[in-house]
Amino acid sequence: METPRTSLPPEAYQELKPGQAYVPFVPPHVDAPEVTLRAVLWGLFMSLFFTFSIAYLGLKVGTVPEAAIPIAILAVGLGYLYKRRNSILENVIIQSIGSASGAIGAGAIFTIPALYILGIPTDIFKIFLSCFLGGCLGILFLVPLRRYFCVEQHGKLPFPEATATTEILVSGEAGGSQAKLLVFGILISAVYEFLAIAVRAWNEVITFRFIPALDHLAVKARMVFKIDALSAFLGLGYVIGLRYNAVIVAGGLLSHLAFIPLIWFLGQHLPGPLYPGKIPIAEMTEVQIFSTYVRNIGIGAIFMAGVLGIIKSLPIMVRSLSLGFREMFKGKAAGAAAAARTDRDLRMSTILAGAGATAVGLFLYFLWISNVKFALIGVVLCLLLSFLFATVAANAIAIVGTNPVSGMTLITIILGSVILIGAGLSGTEGMGVALLIGAVVCTALSLSGSFITDLKIGYWLGATPRNQERFKFAGVFVAALVVGISIYILDRAFSFSSGTLAAPQANLMAAVIKSLMSHEPVTWVLYGVGVFVTLACELANVPPLAFALGMYLPLPLTTPLLVGGFISHLVRKSTKDAALAEKRVNRGTLAASGFIAGGALVGILLAVLKLAGLDRFISWGIPLVLDGGRWVDGTALPWYNAYGEVISLAAFVILLYVLYRTARKAKS
Repeated sequence: METPRTSLPPEAYQELKPGQAYVPFVPPHVDAPEVTLRAVLWGLFMSLFFTFSIAYLGLKVGTVPEAAIPIAILAVGLGYLYKRRNSILENVIIQSIGSASGAIGAGAIFTIPALYILGIPTDIFKIFLSCFLGGCLGILFLVPLRRYFCVEQHGKLPFPEATATTEILVSGEAGGSQAKLLVFGILISAVYEFLAIAVRAWNEVITFRFIPALDHLAVKARMVFKIDALSAFLGLGYVIGLRYNAVIVAGGLLSHLAFIPLIWFLGQHLPGPLYPGKIPIAEMTEVQIFSTYVRNIGIGAIFMAGVLGIIKSLPIMVRSLSLGFREMFKGKAAGAAAAARTDRDLRMSTILAGAGATAVGLFLYFLWISNVKFALIGVVLCLLLSFLFATVAANAIAIVGTNPVSGMTLITIILGSVILIGAGLSGTEGMGVALLIGAVVCTALSLSGSFITDLKIGYWLGATPRNQERFKFAGVFVAALVVGISIYILDRAFSFSSGTLAAPQANLMAAVIKSLMSHEPVTWVLYGVGVFVTLACELANVPPLAFALGMYLPLPLTTPLLVGGFISHLVRKSTKDAALAEKRVNRGTLAASGFIAGGALVGILLAVLKLAGLDRFISWGIPLVLDGGRWVDGTALPWYNAYGEVISLAAFVILLYVLYRTARKAKS
């Protein structure tokens, strides 16, 4: 009888020698529990639970946290609820089904809110169809590439996120209390954010204008340093790390402490408005200058960063495209050779039939909102671009753990708009069709990037790929349905057109497509400045997309990310013992993941309370008043104006200390 393993084999992260085969954590000949009723049900519940959370957080901050790690942690913790603990392969199924939430959430929130922003009618069923059909394409186009990414490139591609998730699952199988720490983080975050956002016990945003010198700068130069002191953003920053966050905030500082004061300095003496502004610059606040002018610079920067990403990925695209067609038409011979349990994929005939059925579904979908001609164009664009970009997304995730969804979606929308205009479709209908094409492609490539992580985890641990592939469709179905409902609720509660939720990617898509389809004047000069900033970043070897995103996002949303990254850095430097430092950082990651989940869940809870009209009963610092049949913020109470930011700063410092001390408790 074999002795159960407690860790991955040494060759898990190494290139194999000629003739050497990788033996996974659960060897192919071992028949361990894998697809069970509880594994599938818990996976579907995770997909539902995290889709709501991710939709809110992504629309608020513009960054979608990956759900794989917290789901893996919860899957391990759930095993202790049963007399027979979950097999590690059951946890793989839970994680694989549940992680559809992050992929579908990203695909939806990057595009669908643009329909609301532009005033284009939509409904939950249309959102569901675009996300579900796109998710199906993402799965079907990736399956033929599994052996290339997971087997042939073993030890050559790092798979950073898959590595972290796999280690969590392996540690859980050997024993541990990770779930308790995650729950601790959720509770701390939920209480903190409920007091800050719902109760209004202190200010959510700290402007530091209670310091006379900084208030003087705000008045005379429109220079305001802000931080949105929420636990969810702090946790997200901790997980991302210091360097990446530093680049994001550097972009934000350029926008808010350089471009805004510069535009104010040059434009304050102009007698009238300067396009695209509606009022003179002299009458604008720093927020109005940012939203009117500087954000357009950020749009140009993000666009150019996406173009550069595609250019740098061209060699990978060509190789992936060639490989995809070669694998697609190998037929049943390749499948017949896959005798081992750990090397069985969906049959190629199933993949082709699924792709055909999805194509028919897309045609009927686009026919519902347009006519036969434009439905055919939509289907061709969705199939071609999903196949092309899905492989690029998988490569990006395997190499750096980051999926360039925004850039590729932007290119999809621009290309789709140009083709539709050339075919005679423009205006509101053209914008709607182009955005829905973008939603399908965005979801497909987002799902492909996420799913290659799942398949690599399964390869390391010994799961059956066919099981992961089959039940991934179930996770996609639930996530697509839930994300449609959550976007509808959030729009009803906050209204995307009001700007309460940042929805940066969706605003970018809306701005670009409106200019293309409506033949309105375009702020090419501002876009051009952003383009040159991104080119300068590329020449300086600064990650251009991260810098561009920082330029586009409001500064309060990026500064807490930097604080979280700095806490992560301090934890890593808290000891010279490399092994202990890694344990401390990982312990902090568990708590920070709880912060992310807890904060996002409070956001959803607040949306529900707002819809039900109950939020006015719990708001202390800023009473809600009835205005035209709608409850809106009234005049803040005197103590809130005087001490709200000071209380917020004190509470945020305490939260930082809790996160730091929690991480430091890891033992050698």
